[in-house]
Amino acid sequence: MSDLQPGNPAPDFSLPRDGGGTVTLSSFKGKPVVVYFYPKDDTSGCTTEALDFTTLIPDFEKAAATVIGISPDSVTKHDKFIKKHGLGIILAADEEQVAANAYGVWKEKSMYGKTYMGIERSTFLVDADGNLARIWPKVKVAGHAQEVLEAVKAL
Repeated sequence: MSDLQPGNPAPDFSLPRDGGGTVTLSSFKGKPVVVYFYPKDDTSGCTTEALDFTTLIPDFEKAAATVIGISPDSVTKHDKFIKKHGLGIILAADEEQVAANAYGVWKEKSMYGKTYMGIERSTFLVDADGNLARIWPKVKVAGHAQEVLEAVKAL
């Protein structure tokens, strides 16, 4: 994880998003935003996480919160992922890892003895003032979306 701590200003970003256009974190000032980083569209853990957040969207909306998923995948891949699984969250394309680096989640990883750079699954809760309220590093998917929802409600 980077040097980011709860209470720090959330690094702003403006990224291409599903369906065209851009999503800019600072445009949501005045309400909470869940920013979650995930490795890759349409893989088992990432699909489960996206579906879990989608299921809870009505509850996030009641709390006036927006959910934004960010991965290094392209907008085209995001659009296919959304259509295939009926997702109801914003997906931002961070192909140059600008946001991932700003949040400290672009890390060296290892699988089957090979090292490579990739996203460390992490979630950040940004409060209405644009500051980090909670940080979840190295997320385990099971129950995570519900835990984030409870933190949003507690703001």
